[in-house]
Amino acid sequence: MTKTAFLFAGQGAQKRGMAADLCEAYPLVQETFTKAARILGYDLRDLIDHDETKLNQTRYTQPAILTTSVAIYRLLQENGFSADMVAGLSLGEYSALVAAGSLSFEEALVLVAKRGQFMETAAPLGTGKMVAVMNTESSVIEAICRKAAVKGIVSPANYNTPSQIVIGGEAEAVDYAVELLKEAGVKRLIPLKVSGPFHTALLKPASEQLAAELEHVSFKPFQIPLVGNTEAAVMEASDIKKLLARQVMEPVRFYESIAVMRASGVENFIEIGPGKVLSGFVRKIDKSLSVAHVEDLESFQSLVSKNK
Repeated sequence: MTKTAFLFAGQGAQKRGMAADLCEAYPLVQETFTKAARILGYDLRDLIDHDETKLNQTRYTQPAILTTSVAIYRLLQENGFSADMVAGLSLGEYSALVAAGSLSFEEALVLVAKRGQFMETAAPLGTGKMVAVMNTESSVIEAICRKAAVKGIVSPANYNTPSQIVIGGEAEAVDYAVELLKEAGVKRLIPLKVSGPFHTALLKPASEQLAAELEHVSFKPFQIPLVGNTEAAVMEASDIKKLLARQVMEPVRFYESIAVMRASGVENFIEIGPGKVLSGFVRKIDKSLSVAHVEDLESFQSLVSKNK
């Protein structure tokens, strides 16, 4: 039997009004946002619908995406959808932990609100930069980052697909790496609009604060396997705290994670949460895989009708 995996969206996928139509149509979705407002102490739904500036601030972005993703996941669950495996891109790993039964939504939300604050403080808007390097061997990118490190912190941050690897770090060092990559014949380099150079050593303070926070959280055993970003391997319950702390300052190994799921027999992927970024990555990684996404009423109804 074909296996299905749920993939949960990460930061950067947020958009104003996300899941508003699902909130209107389904009480379960509305209920998830109402619960979030109670826990956070502010009206998250109102913020998503009316305050784009705040929505793009890391401390608000992260709870907003987690709540949207978990609300959609619950709706899928209520409609008979289930996964054999789960994964999430960076922040999406927390939604995956909820789906895997290891963490309650309430605990995940409190944790992610703090994670967002720690990350925003460690790398305020405007510190550092990130650039997507296209169609270049990972070994070439890694070697050039090591060379460019004479100017400061720079390293691969996201291994999205074999043909798209994002580097990040301090602006001067990233600029120098870009210069060296161009000299090495790299044709496509795309500067990214991001809140901060996440998944680099600049996030070490956030990693340490998060590690201290994680000590107060008790994770339950996994009900379904979760493939973690940091090691692109099925996560062991005993390693969750250590891996989540490392995750904010180490690269996301997305395409290797998909390969692990593929090797476990997963052929269907459903991306949950705003946007279609992960669906796009999966298609580039392996065209033979079946990919769907759910972010709004139209995409939800389309998936339901296909699976009737």
